[in-house]
Amino acid sequence: MAISNIRYGEGVTKEIGMDLQNLGARRICLMTDKNLSKLPPVNAVLNSLAKYGINFQIYDNVRVEPTDQSFLDAIQFAKKGEFDAYVAVGGGSVIDTCKAANLYAASPSSEFLDYVNAPIGKGKPVTVPLKPLIAVPTTSGTGSETTGVAIFDFKELKVKTGIASRAIKPRLGIIDPLHTLSMPERIVANSGFDVLCHALESYTALPYHQRSPCPSNPIERPAYQGSNPISDVWALHALRIVAKYLKRAIRNPEDREARANMHLASAFAGIGFGNAGVHLCHGMSYPISGLVKTYKPKDYNVDHSLVPHGLSVVLTSPAVFAFTAQIHPERHLEAAEILGADIRTARIKDAGLILADTLRKFLFDLNVDDGLAAIGYSKADIPALVKGTLPQERVTKLSPRPQTEEDLSALFEASMKLY
Repeated sequence: MAISNIRYGEGVTKEIGMDLQNLGARRICLMTDKNLSKLPPVNAVLNSLAKYGINFQIYDNVRVEPTDQSFLDAIQFAKKGEFDAYVAVGGGSVIDTCKAANLYAASPSSEFLDYVNAPIGKGKPVTVPLKPLIAVPTTSGTGSETTGVAIFDFKELKVKTGIASRAIKPRLGIIDPLHTLSMPERIVANSGFDVLCHALESYTALPYHQRSPCPSNPIERPAYQGSNPISDVWALHALRIVAKYLKRAIRNPEDREARANMHLASAFAGIGFGNAGVHLCHGMSYPISGLVKTYKPKDYNVDHSLVPHGLSVVLTSPAVFAFTAQIHPERHLEAAEILGADIRTARIKDAGLILADTLRKFLFDLNVDDGLAAIGYSKADIPALVKGTLPQERVTKLSPRPQTEEDLSALFEASMKLY
């Protein structure tokens, strides 16, 4: 198991200057995005850096839903700056960009594709020492502050991929629930759906002892190992928090208890999936994001079309879990019960349909777009969506049920409309 150190509590961001002082850091790279650079979370970090006399340079050019090009831009900045520590303030996009910048600045002679997941890149193990990275998440979604994964859009192939290595995980995640109070409603919803799917997918993933072959050297052991007894604890705990607090966090921005709990659930699910992995909802989400045409979500202040990551993941969830439930149906039924289904008279063979219906009701109650058709896709796009899913073997191979191209086509088709 590999996770970052985590510090949680209202106002803990003010300690970041001391943390950097304790690390003996002299030149800091502070990464964020243009929207956040004007908001209280970045301000809290800047105040702490000033108070402890920390010398820093700010990079606020992170792209929401990053691309290979936006990663390369940040990497260039990091190489020039010769930093000895990094601070990332933002959602998964910012934290992931900072992980990549830290990695390639530490390995300046590497080609970009060296560390990118196979089969798109070479998926080489990371053997260089990285600088300390402190992550300050401002959304309650990716759990990126706990994981060794950095995801981006590979423009040339119109597909999302990433870098996965324990070596890139942050040294410390500072989880300060005050930062979630500036999140608009749809960002709370979409990032919460990511937590929901992280928990569900890691709990239902192929068990760790069924993974094969065993790596010939521990350095090649994948970050995503399959469901396992420790990840299961975190996944179920996160799922219970989502069931109890997500709707409250979305509907009432003043509900500090709900927002604080969702901020923690994001980290808990991150510990779960960061070691177990995710499977089909995520594997299929990458082309849904990568092939976006004109969709612009409410509450996102961006100048480009985008499907928020959590939305692209959750839209296929009813179809996916109906498909995977024939393997480990009891886990699917348990998840449905946590999310509010009455399973007292349920038959085990109906587990997938029960979980799918429970998810549909959950999404309907939260005004989620009615399937892939509502965000601009049609049946004509299915071959391209399937083609974009096929390279995602790092996650699709963790599905408890193997899938053919025909299966993937059917899953995309079933996700065109939800209600």
